[in-house]
Amino acid sequence: MTQYLDFEKPLSEIEGKAEELRAMARADAKMDVQKEAAALDKKAKDILANLYKSLTPWQKAQVARHAARPHCKDYIEALFTEYTPLAGDRNFADDHAVMGGLARLDDRAVMVIGHEKGNDTRTRIERNFGMARPEGYRKAIRLMEMADRFGLPVVTLIDTPGAYPGKGAEERGQSEAIARSTQTCLRLGVPLVSVVIGEGGSGGAVAFATANRVAMLEHSIYSVISPEGCASILWKDSDKMREAAEALRLTAQDLHKLGVIDRIVPEPMGGAHRDPKAAISSVGAALKEMLGQLDGADRESLRANRRRKFLDMGTKGLAA
Repeated sequence: MTQYLDFEKPLSEIEGKAEELRAMARADAKMDVQKEAAALDKKAKDILANLYKSLTPWQKAQVARHAARPHCKDYIEALFTEYTPLAGDRNFADDHAVMGGLARLDDRAVMVIGHEKGNDTRTRIERNFGMARPEGYRKAIRLMEMADRFGLPVVTLIDTPGAYPGKGAEERGQSEAIARSTQTCLRLGVPLVSVVIGEGGSGGAVAFATANRVAMLEHSIYSVISPEGCASILWKDSDKMREAAEALRLTAQDLHKLGVIDRIVPEPMGGAHRDPKAAISSVGAALKEMLGQLDGADRESLRANRRRKFLDMGTKGLAA
C-alpha cells in the first residue's frame, strides 16, 4: 500500500478512486472500467508531476524521510556483489545502525559503509533508526583504515537524522568518535565517494561524507541540524520547522549552488520510494562515474583534493 505524505492528499484521492474502480471490476467481470481508470491514472500522473515540480524545503525533508524510501541495505544488495559484512569496533560492540564490508562494484573491489535505518518496527529499533553510537563510528574508522591499507576505494551511503544523543553514547565518547571518523576520512590515501540517499544530519553525516566527491539524491536533505531542532532553538517552537527548513538551505539544489556537494542524482517522478529500482540504478551510475573521475590519482593528491574541497565549502554561491 502506498504511504502518502501530507502534501500528497489530492494525489491519494485520485489514485484511491482509480483503485476502487479496479477493485469493483475484479469483483464483477462484466464491468468495464478501463477507460475511467485510465483517465484517473492520467490525472494522478499530472498531479504528481505538478506536486514534485516545485517542492518546498520542508516537503523535500518529508520525502527524504519517507519510510518506503530505499535504504543502505537495499543499495548494497542491488549494486554490490560479493558483499562480505564486517562487524564490531574491536573495543565495545557492533552498532547495527552502521553497516559495512568488502564488496565489488562492477568488479571493482571497494569498502562500502553506510547508515541503515531499517524498514519495519523491529528493524528500525534494532538499527536505532540510523542513529549511530560511538562504536558505529569506530567500526567505520576500522573499515576505512583497512581499505587504506589494501588500497581499496571507500564508498559511503549517508542516511541518518544524526548521531545518537543518548547518555551512554556520550559517556563512551560520541563527539570524539565522530571527530576521529571525520579525521580518518581526511587522511585516507584512497578515493572516497559519498552519496546522501535520505537524510544527512549534522556531524553524524559529515563523519562519513568528508569525501573527494559528494552527491545527493534529488529529494534528500543535508544540514547541520534538523528543521525541528533548528526551530526549537531559534523560535522556541518546533512547529516553525517550515521556516527553519527554508533558512537551513538543506536541499540538494541549494547545496549544489553553494559547492557543498558535487552533483545531484535524479530521482524517479514522485521520489525514490515510488520506484526504488530506478533510484538505486541512478545512484549506482553516479558512484561508478565519481570513482572513475578519481582513477589514477596518487595518495597525496587525493588528500589535497579532499582538504581543498572542505576549506572552500560554502564560499560558492553566497551572493545568490
